[in-house]
Amino acid sequence: MPPTNTNSLVVSRGTDAVIFDAWGKAADWERVLLERGLNLRAIYSTHGHHISAAPALARAFNIDWFLNKNDEYLIGWGNELLDMFGIPHIHDNYKKPIHISSGTIEILPDVKIEIMETPGHTPGGLMFYFPQYQILMTGDTLFAESYGRFDFPGGDENQLMQSIHNLYEMDLDDGVYVVHGHGMDTTIEWLKKHNQFFKA
Repeated sequence: MPPTNTNSLVVSRGTDAVIFDAWGKAADWERVLLERGLNLRAIYSTHGHHISAAPALARAFNIDWFLNKNDEYLIGWGNELLDMFGIPHIHDNYKKPIHISSGTIEILPDVKIEIMETPGHTPGGLMFYFPQYQILMTGDTLFAESYGRFDFPGGDENQLMQSIHNLYEMDLDDGVYVVHGHGMDTTIEWLKKHNQFFKA
């Protein structure tokens, strides 16, 4: 979804769909959903930076969107980022997110995700793991060869390194497909070989 510097993920089962990290403009997402014949059921956000379309889509489709409570304060601050990409501001009367934290939930019938709290890039950073599909979405905690920034409001380098360590300690299968918040997708095996920060 333009601008194309940020990765999003659409998960569908039948005609029902969920968006992870609804970046870009809500109007573009509405067009894509219509073209694909999908009914949007919910939105999940890895952190408070990748939410530009979430409030408007949640209101338009009368659905819930989910964000860790520790990142809600970033919603207004993020308008400064949106200016850089020509994306409409999130207005003060935005539809509020529902708070989520670590645990396992069903996002669509028979589709479950494991939610992991990964503070550091932001205080409320999350990762989403799809065990039945062997897919991991890291947000901006970890990239193909590096890791997320910690100089934005609420960032903490020590927490970020601990979050990466915790992910490594999960010992996920090498074949797990990894979708990062920016840049190329990888696998756990690829990260072990090429990301010097992904280690015990």
